[in-house]
Amino acid sequence: MTLIDLFELSLRGRADSPALNFGRDTYTFGELDNRSNRLAQFFMAHGFRPGDRLSVYLANCVEMIDIYLACVKTGVIFVPINVLYRDRERSHILADAEPRAGISDEPFSSSAQIWTRAHLREGMDRSPATRPDVRLDGDSPAAIIYTSGTTGTSKGAVLSHNNFAVNALNLLTCWQITSSDRFLLGLPLFHVHGLGNGLHCWLMSGCRMKLLERFSHQTAAQEFLQFRPTLFFGVPTMYVRMLEWEPDIAREVASFMRLCVSGSAPLPASVLNDFEKLFGQRILERYGMSETLMNISNPYIGERRAGTVGLPLPGVSVRLLDSIGNPVADGETGEVHLRGPNVFSGYWRREDATRAAFVDGYFRTGDLATRSSDGYYTLCGRKSDLIISGGFNIYPREIEEFLQEQPELAEAAVVGVPDPVRGEAPVAYVVARDAFDPSAMEARCRSAMASFKVPRRFVVVDALPRNALGKVQKHLLNKVEDR
Repeated sequence: MTLIDLFELSLRGRADSPALNFGRDTYTFGELDNRSNRLAQFFMAHGFRPGDRLSVYLANCVEMIDIYLACVKTGVIFVPINVLYRDRERSHILADAEPRAGISDEPFSSSAQIWTRAHLREGMDRSPATRPDVRLDGDSPAAIIYTSGTTGTSKGAVLSHNNFAVNALNLLTCWQITSSDRFLLGLPLFHVHGLGNGLHCWLMSGCRMKLLERFSHQTAAQEFLQFRPTLFFGVPTMYVRMLEWEPDIAREVASFMRLCVSGSAPLPASVLNDFEKLFGQRILERYGMSETLMNISNPYIGERRAGTVGLPLPGVSVRLLDSIGNPVADGETGEVHLRGPNVFSGYWRREDATRAAFVDGYFRTGDLATRSSDGYYTLCGRKSDLIISGGFNIYPREIEEFLQEQPELAEAAVVGVPDPVRGEAPVAYVVARDAFDPSAMEARCRSAMASFKVPRRFVVVDALPRNALGKVQKHLLNKVEDR
């Protein structure tokens, strides 16, 4: 089976049922099926064939769903691009993926043809609503999700129909998601959390979903009270904001909420406990990656242990190894290695990176964790210096390389510091050649990269601390004085 075979349970099996609320509009599953059929025919009329790539640079909207469904139906590989990315970051993905075309309402330089949503709507109106006759199998690639590497270059993780299907089926079973749920989704669909978990669980379960263009803490309480969801997927930053709600609002939301799930970044135990005190609901934390989708989850029925990500999901094998590849004992820290049908096949056109990522059939995550005697896993950080801010991954090397391209800077090192809302935030330690204006440098960064990657502070130092081999010792940076 492919994804569309599983989506049929809703698209055709529940064709007349309300499926999606977006803004003031409501769509049935049948209407979404019809729309995506027309778009699939439009793609094929423009020469798209299975295996071709389509890049998408859009915020959450109904067309984003149409596009993904049309890709699944035609075998076209969906390549979402973070809407916070700027030209420097977009250009790398477009050059690497080589899409036949792209979709964006914002003009940007590309050798590929770029269509706007208005152009898509015109094309859909002129196209027949018949389902394309395309033969695929479960190993066919469905999407390429770009995730930054520790070298600073973004790599595309190739995820198959089977990867997405197994992931969603696991979550439907383990989290008891059914057609009777009402699902509020404020996560971006360009991110694997919103796409791999949110979109697929909705389409396979046949529940009703309200899609937000984005999660806004100013209006979130109103969205909850109006839609009255039973199910919500979020990142720790969202739950921190929800702790600001008045107790009477929290009690009302808790009266209809069945399950709140947190992921994409570590959830502080204090947030989990404070949320439970205010809402009477215990958040379910889990662990996943762009390359593997979901791996480990706290149980729906059973102990949701604060500070842990829970137990391996069905079919997922987990091992913790030390620096020389030996298994570690319970309570000791080791690198997380994963194997299972959820794990991606490799990086797009990066054979060397793919070979380096797998050992004995296990994917090396780069994450460090411990395992309790009863099987609960607790993440301890990264082998590298990854920063996770508001659910987004930030690799310091990428920012450092940009800063070191600037003529007034001789050196730069970026580290993450605790942030009460976003979990972590990047701070840059820089060695300046001459006069340095932090405000001007911040503005330059904002024009070149996503806002969440922009350093929150620039600390000017005389020299970066290094070891005898010349490697920067980042753990000592907080001891270096700002001059």
